[in-house]
Amino acid sequence: MTGPVSIGAADMAGPDRLVRVMDALAEAFADLSAGRTGSPSRTIVPHSRPQRELLAATAVWERRGVGSVKITTLTPDNPERGLPLIHGLVVLTDLDTGRVTALLDGAELTAVRTGAVAGLATRLCAPEDAAELAVVGAGVQARAAVRAVSAVRPIRSVRVFSRTASRTDTFARWVRDTVRGPADRPVDVSVCGGAEEAVAGAAVVCTTTSTGDRTPLVAAEWVAPGAHVNIIGGTHEDAVEVDPALLADAFVVVEQRAAALEEAGEVRAALADGLIGRDDLHELGTLTAGGVPVGRTSVFRCVGMAIEDTAAAAALSETV
Repeated sequence: MTGPVSIGAADMAGPDRLVRVMDALAEAFADLSAGRTGSPSRTIVPHSRPQRELLAATAVWERRGVGSVKITTLTPDNPERGLPLIHGLVVLTDLDTGRVTALLDGAELTAVRTGAVAGLATRLCAPEDAAELAVVGAGVQARAAVRAVSAVRPIRSVRVFSRTASRTDTFARWVRDTVRGPADRPVDVSVCGGAEEAVAGAAVVCTTTSTGDRTPLVAAEWVAPGAHVNIIGGTHEDAVEVDPALLADAFVVVEQRAAALEEAGEVRAALADGLIGRDDLHELGTLTAGGVPVGRTSVFRCVGMAIEDTAAAAALSETV
C-alpha cells in the first residue's frame, strides 16, 4: 500500500491548477448553500503569546468523497523577521477507506485557496473586460490575489500600495517578472504613494492586509462605480479594511451568511450601523448559475472556511 502523496508549493503552481481549484470551490459553495455539505467553525487555541494563534479546521465533502484537517499557526510579526505569516499542514483523507491520501503545505494551500476564492468571486461578479487591478497590501495573499484575478480577467495593469516600502518594491518586481496579461504580454505595474491613488478608477480592487484595526484603509468614495472589490485581509472578526459604507449600495457577496455574521468585520459593522440587512448578503454558492446585477458595484468579503481547504486539496491532489 502506498503512503500519502506530499504536495508542496511547486505542485500547486500554475494558472491551470488555479482554475481547477476555482471550479472545485464553485461546486463546494453550491453544496454548502444547498445544505449538501457543511463547514464546521475553526478551533482557535489561545495561549500566552499575544496576537499569535494556533488554529485547527476540518471538513468533509461528500461529493468528492474526501475530508481534510488543517493545522496552522498565525504569527503577525513573522514577516518582520523574514518568516512567513502562516505555517501549517493539511491532511487529506479518503472517506471510503479512511486512508490519508495526501499531505499538503498548509501555508501554500491557504494562499492558493484564498486567492482562488477571490478569483471565483471576480469571475462571477467583475466586468468581463476588467483590465485594471488595484492591490492594497504586498504580502503572500496579495500575490495569490493577483495570480487568481489575472487567471479570470484580462488584467493589463496592476497598481499597488503597501505601508512597507521594501515589500512593495519586491512585490512590484514579482508582478513584472511573473504575471502575464492578454496575448502573454507583461502587465504594467505602478507603486502608489497611498491607497486612494491605487484604488481610484480600478475595475477590480483587492485588499490583502493583516490589519487588526477598525479604521478603514480604503474609503467608500475611492471605489469606482461598477467596480468589484475583494476584501481578503484582517486578523479578527472586527478588523476593517474597507469602509463599511461601501456595502450600503453594493451587491454584497459572502462565502456563507452565518460565517460572515461571525467573522467579517465590514459586514458586522454595516449591519450594526443599519446600512444593510442580513438578506442583503448573497452567498457564492447561489451565484454560480448567474444572478449578479450587471454594472453594479460588488463587494466580496472573504473570511476563509474549512470546506475551502478540503475542496482545494481535493482538486490539487488530482493533478499530482
